[in-house]
Amino acid sequence: QVQLVESGGGLVQAGASLRLLCTTSGLTFSRYAMGWFRQAPGKEREFVSEISSSGVYTDYADSVKGRFTISRDNAKNTVYLQVNTLKPEDTAVYYCAAAFNFGTLKGRGGVYWGQGTQVTVSY
Repeated sequence: QVQLVESGGGLVQAGASLRLLCTTSGLTFSRYAMGWFRQAPGKEREFVSEISSSGVYTDYADSVKGRFTISRDNAKNTVYLQVNTLKPEDTAVYYCAAAFNFGTLKGRGGVYWGQGTQVTVSY
């Protein structure tokens, strides 16, 4: 029973920050690359960020580079996405995903997915 559960979303004003969390169970977390995607209403799912199993390597979409930071705590089986200087265009459901290798998530090859957490950014 692999489960990925996102939390930390909310309704904030532009310029605010949030920390999204993805807690996992049922998998050997430290062996998986982890990532975040987002999907706005009427739009396709978009890659946001990914991190290697060790946390050494990270990658970000250009739209969030410099504002978002992905990290992980393998002891807690948790991956984080610190989202700063939020913009209205960041409004979306944010999904956590797991893959066997770093780089796979960006190619939309996630093996496991969470249910998503809503981030809404007002003007």
